[in-house]
Amino acid sequence: MRVSNWTDGKRQAPPPLEGNVVATVTGGTVVWFVLFLVQLPFYGWFADRGHTWWVWTPLAGTALGLIGLWYVRRRAAAIARAERAEAERTEAERTAAERTEADGVEAAGSGGSGGDAVPEAVGPDFARTGLSSAQVAERVARGEINDVPVRSSRSTGEIVRANVFTRFNAIIGVLFAIILVVGPIQDGLFGFVIIANTGIGIIQELRAKRTLDNLAVIGEAKPKVRRDGASVAVPTGEIVLGDLVELAPGDKVVVDGEVVGADNMEIDESLLTGEADPVVKQPGDTVMSGSFVVAGGGSFTATRVGKEAYAAQLAEEASRFTLVHSELRSGISQILKYITYMLVPAAIGLIISQMVVESRGADEAIRRMIAGIVPMVPEGLVLLTSVAFAIGVIRLGRQQCLVQELPAIEGLARVDVVCLDKTGTLTEGGMDVTEVRGLNGVTEERVREVLAAVGDSDPRPNASLQAIIDACPAQDAGGWRCENALPFSSARKYSGAVLTDPRGETATWLLGAPDVLLPADDPRLTEIDELNAQGLRILLLARGTRPLDHPAVADGVEPTGLVVVEQRLRPEAADTLRYFEEQDVAAKVISGDNAVSVGAVAGKLQLPGADDPVDARRMPQGKEEMAAAIERGAVFGRVSPQQKREMVGALQAKGHDVAMTGDGVNDVLALKDADIGVAMGSGSEAAKSVSQIVLLNNSFATLPSVVAEGRRVIGNIERVANLFLTKTVYSVLLAVLVIAWQIPYPFLPRHLTLLSALTIGIPAFFLALAPNGERAKPHFVRRVMRYAIPSGIIAATATFTSYTIARSFYTGEGSLEAETSAATLTLFLTAMWVLAIVARPYTWWRVGLILTMACGFVVVMVTPWLQHFFQLKLVGLTMPLTAAAIAAVAAVLLEIAWRVVATRFPA
Repeated sequence: MRVSNWTDGKRQAPPPLEGNVVATVTGGTVVWFVLFLVQLPFYGWFADRGHTWWVWTPLAGTALGLIGLWYVRRRAAAIARAERAEAERTEAERTAAERTEADGVEAAGSGGSGGDAVPEAVGPDFARTGLSSAQVAERVARGEINDVPVRSSRSTGEIVRANVFTRFNAIIGVLFAIILVVGPIQDGLFGFVIIANTGIGIIQELRAKRTLDNLAVIGEAKPKVRRDGASVAVPTGEIVLGDLVELAPGDKVVVDGEVVGADNMEIDESLLTGEADPVVKQPGDTVMSGSFVVAGGGSFTATRVGKEAYAAQLAEEASRFTLVHSELRSGISQILKYITYMLVPAAIGLIISQMVVESRGADEAIRRMIAGIVPMVPEGLVLLTSVAFAIGVIRLGRQQCLVQELPAIEGLARVDVVCLDKTGTLTEGGMDVTEVRGLNGVTEERVREVLAAVGDSDPRPNASLQAIIDACPAQDAGGWRCENALPFSSARKYSGAVLTDPRGETATWLLGAPDVLLPADDPRLTEIDELNAQGLRILLLARGTRPLDHPAVADGVEPTGLVVVEQRLRPEAADTLRYFEEQDVAAKVISGDNAVSVGAVAGKLQLPGADDPVDARRMPQGKEEMAAAIERGAVFGRVSPQQKREMVGALQAKGHDVAMTGDGVNDVLALKDADIGVAMGSGSEAAKSVSQIVLLNNSFATLPSVVAEGRRVIGNIERVANLFLTKTVYSVLLAVLVIAWQIPYPFLPRHLTLLSALTIGIPAFFLALAPNGERAKPHFVRRVMRYAIPSGIIAATATFTSYTIARSFYTGEGSLEAETSAATLTLFLTAMWVLAIVARPYTWWRVGLILTMACGFVVVMVTPWLQHFFQLKLVGLTMPLTAAAIAAVAAVLLEIAWRVVATRFPA
């Protein structure tokens, strides 16, 4: 009963069955259509003999189908639950057994026999050489590789299935099959339109997949492993069991392992455990995949790879081209659910009505019944949404922007606050030392010697220390030796080293933020603030008296020198900030640097509020008070990584949609919690792994393109949704009116295919892909339905009025075609006015689009063979003028309705 999916040769559990009312009713409707198709040969025989009881046969089939389908789905759901429980139990037992066996192998390896996945089994030089090429080949042959599939997009099969096997395609497909039986083929044009639409959707999504996959290769993390005594970068999927993986600040732990070497290595496991404080790792400690290095460095041997790793499943899901929360998609799904509820009873009522009232034969009744059902389905709305997103991904991909989660395009367009990290975002990664000063009688030469020794003590320097190393290389150390080192941490704001000078004296030296190392009343801070006000970064070199591992090592230090570092502003940063200001998006600069310095940099970029920077250490701790302070300010300095996260949460609690940009390990927590995280391509692997958008070209100027693309998608889908849902509303209402009046449905499928193409399908395609700079607004469903419902009611009323007048005006043979033609003219003109309203504000191409669609209808009405093909011909002059006059009244009512809705029912 349960169908399994097969992916990469492995059996995967299928998604749980829905078992809901909508799916059951929809399935029952499909079953009815099949039963009805079987009964078609008998329909004419009964109808010719005046029998009407045949009408109840399909209803009985529908009832039986619903009952049977309900029972089947109930049984399938029960079996699926039992199979899932059994599979989970079996998987748990298998995993426990494998881990017990692996633990035994590790224990045996430490005793000197077998199990070469641990360092001791490989040899005493393992920490220096790592695995050999032969050992790597053996593990690959055994399948002991990190084979978790990392995909940035859906597979080709998933794309095809998502576009072909939809609820509405099933309904339209069955209707198309019925038309192929009863003919003629021109009444089945809607089927060919659906096939074309599905093909377009598949092609565009495959193009987006190719773009994303190519960008994912560029931005893929390549951790360093030690093999044959050399450090090499390999793709994540090529790490094998027992590999010696090297770690540096900002690196993400990609597999589980055991620490072999550690140099003051601090690991942040907050994304896994929720614990905010970093954990100091020593040899023998375990590290878990999904954590990341915040300070220091080291190496570990991989003990769990592939799907056995702690966070492997989370990592796989995070890297997929997922459809996480999207107001646009969830809104459309909600609308489609309501439409399904309306469609089923309206369709059944229309079927019964047409079978009873139609006196021109079974084929005509079936065609008009199908004509009433087909336009109720807004099949193109979902297609255009997918195509719009896919084309957005392709456009951004050309600018080296990797969209790791599809709704990120939409999400960034909705943000009203963007939090910017200064270093690496507003400034470039590189820095330059412009001045070195001695303090307290210490000469500049001695300061440079100490700086050279401090720089040489850190094998993994950050940008500031790298600038010092460039200015004071190791050969300038003059005999200074490093005994111990403390790497820089964003939480501490300083680094340190225990140095021995040429005379043999040993002392502790600290290098970091002056306002952290000096007391608040130190007079030197005044001079330092003056330098900070110029946008310069100032580092203090100080001598301490306590050991590096002492909690109060920074207390009572003696200042010995200042290092003035100049930061390079990104040339595009000013224009990007100006863009956000014009779009009413508040920009907040939050940095770990000195607040005055950050304010000076922001001031150079002309950011409003940069002249009043805020020191985050003095901010209120309450969430509401913090949010109010953040809303007032624009520049914040001395922000710790945890504070960045709290600031993002405080803004979200106030109802803001927050985007966070960053590139460093200190930005990871905020990037993870923000509505949209944006990382630079040159940033740390940890930052890129938790962000929804990665700017592979490291250009801050790409952000406006992402915002514009999101606004184009959201604004245009809202436009075309008005068209599609207006059609659904007037189709349902027309069906209800026809049922109530017990008259033939006014249209054949070919008529509505023509109207849909000219007033909805073709225009919607161009409108969905057009530029749109309107700011995204919330409440998508409410905003669309408040216009679609009155528009649909007016269109249906006008069309039905024209149709009923035509029925009383025309008599005799051919009257139904004339009545249909009059109703078609009214509906076309009314729908064209809806299109004219939706297309505003006008541009030359939008006016041209509307005129082209109008000309297309005129060509059909004046070309004899097209008149015959579409069975449309206006008879006389009185009724066509009446139909046009009714449409004119409807146009006036549409204008009034849209204005009233906009003023009285704002979304």
